Amino acid sequence: MKYFWKLNAVSAILGALIFISTELMVNVYRISRIGEWELGAVVDGVERINIGLAALAPILIAFMVWKWLEGRASTYWSLLLWVPYFVMFVSVFAKLFPETHQGDRPAPVTGLIIIAMTIAYPFYLALPVSLGFWLSRRQKREDSVIPIE
Repeated sequence: MKYFWKLNAVSAILGALIFISTELMVNVYRISRIGEWELGAVVDGVERINIGLAALAPILIAFMVWKWLEGRASTYWSLLLWVPYFVMFVSVFAKLFPETHQGDRPAPVTGLIIIAMTIAYPFYLALPVSLGFWLSRRQKREDSVIPIE
């Protein structure tokens, strides 16, 4: 049962990573309006945050899979279990922070970008999950985790 909770915690973190990225993209106009910042500065900041998340997420994911998920084959379920958490996060955010200002609506192409991101996300996750799985299996065999010869 403990493994079940760990798998769901990892899946929730995976869902939160894409949620943060998509919500920042969708809400640039709202952030600009409420923070009274220039739109260009907000867009640049969102791009930097998304690039930082994209760069650090594989390391975080591989580490979580390696340390928490114990090298079980059911680790790969996390490649699908992030979806309900992502939907839940988006639904809760939309209920808590409804769109009240007409100018806060994102550009129509933003939806297409988010669709492409959600389709590509499992493939993006596959490599760090596989790496963490491999490291965990290698550690169980008591080989050196990082082969240095």
